[in-house]
Amino acid sequence: MEDEESAILHEPLIDHRSRRSLRRSTSNTTSQVAIVGSNVCPVESLDYEMIENDFFKQDWRSKERVQILEYVTMKWTLCFLVGIICGAVGFFINLAVENVAGIKFVITSDMMLHRRFGLAFAVFGVSNFVLIVFSTVITVCVSPAAAGSGIPEVKAYLNGVDAPNIFSWRTLLVKVLGSIGAVSSSLNVGKAGPLVHTGACIASLLGQGGSKRYGFTWKWLRYFKNDRDRRDLVTCGSAAGMAAAFRAPVGGVLFALEAVSSWWRSALLWRAFFTTAVVAVVLRALIDVCNSGKCGLFGKGGLIMFDVTSAGIAYHIADIPPVIALGVIGGILGSLYNFLLEKVLRIYSFINEKGRFYQLLLAGGLSIFTSCCLFGLPWVAPCKPCPAGASEPCPSIGRSGNFKKFQCAPGHYNDLASLFFNTNDDAIKNLFSSGTDTEFHPASILIFFSASYFLGILSYGVVAPSGLFVPVILTGATYGRFIGMLMGSFSTLDHGLFAVLGAASFLGGTMRMTVSLCVILLELTNNLLLLPLVMLVLLISKTVADTFNSNIYDQIMKLKGLPYLEAHAEPYMRQLSVSDVVTGPIQSFNGVEKVGNIVHVLKSTRHHGFPVIDEPPFSDPPVLSGLVLRSHLLVLLKKKNFLPTRSLVGIDASQQFSADDFSKRGSGKGDKIEDIEISMEEMEMYIDLHPFTNTSPYTVVETMSLAKALILFREVGLRHLLVVPTSSNRSPVVGILTRHDFMPEHVLGLNPFLIKSRWKRLRFQSTSLIKAFDGSLLNL
Repeated sequence: MEDEESAILHEPLIDHRSRRSLRRSTSNTTSQVAIVGSNVCPVESLDYEMIENDFFKQDWRSKERVQILEYVTMKWTLCFLVGIICGAVGFFINLAVENVAGIKFVITSDMMLHRRFGLAFAVFGVSNFVLIVFSTVITVCVSPAAAGSGIPEVKAYLNGVDAPNIFSWRTLLVKVLGSIGAVSSSLNVGKAGPLVHTGACIASLLGQGGSKRYGFTWKWLRYFKNDRDRRDLVTCGSAAGMAAAFRAPVGGVLFALEAVSSWWRSALLWRAFFTTAVVAVVLRALIDVCNSGKCGLFGKGGLIMFDVTSAGIAYHIADIPPVIALGVIGGILGSLYNFLLEKVLRIYSFINEKGRFYQLLLAGGLSIFTSCCLFGLPWVAPCKPCPAGASEPCPSIGRSGNFKKFQCAPGHYNDLASLFFNTNDDAIKNLFSSGTDTEFHPASILIFFSASYFLGILSYGVVAPSGLFVPVILTGATYGRFIGMLMGSFSTLDHGLFAVLGAASFLGGTMRMTVSLCVILLELTNNLLLLPLVMLVLLISKTVADTFNSNIYDQIMKLKGLPYLEAHAEPYMRQLSVSDVVTGPIQSFNGVEKVGNIVHVLKSTRHHGFPVIDEPPFSDPPVLSGLVLRSHLLVLLKKKNFLPTRSLVGIDASQQFSADDFSKRGSGKGDKIEDIEISMEEMEMYIDLHPFTNTSPYTVVETMSLAKALILFREVGLRHLLVVPTSSNRSPVVGILTRHDFMPEHVLGLNPFLIKSRWKRLRFQSTSLIKAFDGSLLNL
């Protein structure tokens, strides 16, 4: 059975000035957890360990079969609801983007048709400016947690870290509306990442049973008031979001498994697959409704409608070298993309810290710059005559397509405008289209690649919901088609196929995923014949990029200060034992503890777990009874079921407490010790902690290697790991390991001699120029 852990309080996030001072004081510029005391994280940690105390055992023993059936049924019901809602929301976002952006392009193109170029640019630029400012304003004023793609926050949550307000109602609302505005504003951002975060928000809100703050809750969701069930539901929600973004149900499941989830099991696989299947059915049903023409411009393009097929793809052994070259180049370009994006995000962070005005100024400035690029660059491209026997009208006026007229004469089109004057989804479709080898000029493709590459880097740091998936696919498709043009007669592969493989290589170089990306691209293009080539290019690009830096989401998590635990241990951790990193005095309680002592410890520390040690006269010698949580102690203090004397009375906890008393509150919420009033008389009374103590906490001996302890801590999903001594003549507990104790900043801070250790992961080192650039950024 799943555990029913409760909410736990944490220190607030460090302010921006503290972050800057930390960067100046240490050579490690990643996470800021090193300055926080042991047993405390700057964001809330989650506990997926089963709390096996007497109360928990009594509660589950009292469950009848019908209640257990309700519990299992409710899990599947929630997955069904998550799938339906995610599918509907994904459809709505795509519908809104297609219509808002489509109307903007139609009006601009109509003015271009009448040779009113100045007014056309004014309408285009003002529309983009208003849309991105709207998205930024609601993000800044309503929910700053909705900025960015949200995938790093979801990934950190599923790793056991709960940042404030990442799954709130306001974040969900801003994520939906903000992503529509940001994507429609022609910034080089996507909606796939925000949809993953949106799906996670929907799942989390359903899992916590509504909102007391807004006056509606659902008591029938009481079974899910724990971190473990919510984690599973959020995993299904993230898979549903990716499935809704690309209409890729299997790819969505594999994305959740490979990219965001830290714990997985077969039961979760089935529920995630069921959720994404529901998403696919909902999308198919809604798309059929739009096929009748009732959805405005929807259906003319968009990844949700993506369907690129080729009846006969033939490739030979001679085509393998170009594919390998695509993978190598994609890995190099992807790692460079990650490097530059990290530097830009640090600069943007410095600007955004100055206040809301600067955040809006940054968004508005980027919008104006982007509008100038999108409107100005097509003028350098020559007009091309419409091809004979084209499968669609040429030029395409008042609709999406490969043949934008722009400033050209009748019967001609501007190939560069066909890419710039479309949504990113339509531009990708144009690049992926087969049989279009002669429709784009190499110079136009090179200009578009350069623009999309750098605009993607510059656009992501805006304080608005924005994703990286679609811009990376667009950039990769462009460079892939350019490589196809360079191959010329040396390869028989279609340029559209080169674009698909280029997108795969660039995705592998930035995201560092393989299986999930392969399946997403195959579902996206509806062509299973691409499987061997896509597999090859993904493996090569990921391998090449991993030699330079980590994936983009890990880098963003470090910049945000989220203490993420990697699946592997750093090599230098094998040289250390757990006793080398445990710091600070340990706080413990007696099995029957005085109320005043509990109140004092809770007020004077921010620890979230406390060893319970039985001492004379209840035990001789001292014996570890287990671990009690801070949140459980707060419940006991609120109930005030105190004992007048220090004695074991053997109370029946199930008669005095209910499971709802210890249920998990909403994200970031919980009781505070300062809000509980205890009289002086009650301070002298006692509490028997035995019924509420986890009698089987995970423990490690102090001589265990730190690497081995990290694997145990992460794989089981622990929040506290007790350290016991090797000899019996010492205290039964000598320390507690938490997430903070495994962070590289903390470990290397306590053991500075390891900084120059040769036992590090193999990766090319930065040049002196890059190091100098890093140093200048740290001095900002």
